[in-house]
Amino acid sequence: MPKPLKPDSRPDSEPSSQNNNGVSRRSFLKGAGLTAAGTAVLDAVNLAAIEMAPEASGPGVVPVTLNVNGVAKKVEIEPRAMLAEVLRFQLDLTGTKVVCDRGACSACTVLLDGTPVNSCMTFAMDAAGKEITTIEGLMKNGEMHPIQAAFVAHDGLQCGYCTSGMVMSCYSLLKHEPHPTREQVQQAVSGNLCRCGTYPKVFEAAMNAIPKKGGA
Repeated sequence: MPKPLKPDSRPDSEPSSQNNNGVSRRSFLKGAGLTAAGTAVLDAVNLAAIEMAPEASGPGVVPVTLNVNGVAKKVEIEPRAMLAEVLRFQLDLTGTKVVCDRGACSACTVLLDGTPVNSCMTFAMDAAGKEITTIEGLMKNGEMHPIQAAFVAHDGLQCGYCTSGMVMSCYSLLKHEPHPTREQVQQAVSGNLCRCGTYPKVFEAAMNAIPKKGGA
C-alpha cells in the first residue's frame, strides 16, 4: 500500500518561495521596493541641490562693486583675482604692498569689516559687500592718523616694504585698545615680517600713538 504524500510534496502544491541562495521572494520584492524609493529620494535631493546652487561666475571678467575706504568702486575682474591685485592695479591704491604673495609676511594687510586680512590671499569677489580699509583710508582731511604720525615720529620704518602692513595691524589694535601694552603690540604684529628688524621702533610707535578724541 503506497505511503501518503506529505503536504509540501504534493504535485499541485505551490513552489517554495525560498530560492537556492536563501533569499525569499518577499524579501527580494521588499528590498527592490526600498531601493526604488531610496533612489527617488536621492534624485529629489540632488535636483534640489542643483536648483539651489549659485550661478557660476567666470571664467571671463564679471562686474563687482567694492566698498573701499567708504567709497563704492565698480570694477570688472576675473573671479580668480586677488584683492591686492585689484587694489593696486585697478584702483591705483599702491599703499598696499605685495612682498611674499603667499600670506607669509602680511605686508599686504588691509581690513575687512575691521579685521586684518592678507589681501594677497583674499579673493576680491569675497570682499564684495564688506568694508575694505587700506592705509590710504586712514588719513582724514589731509592729516595722518595718529598711528601713521607715530611711525614717522619714532622712526618705525626702514626699507618701507612692511610698513603699511605694520601700520594696519597696529591701527586695528588701537581701535580696540587706545593705550596698548608692549605685549599687546607684539601680539598684534606677530604675523607681520620685518626683514630690517625694526620691531623695537614699531612697538614704540604703537605704544605712543594716542588717538585723538573720536580718532581711531
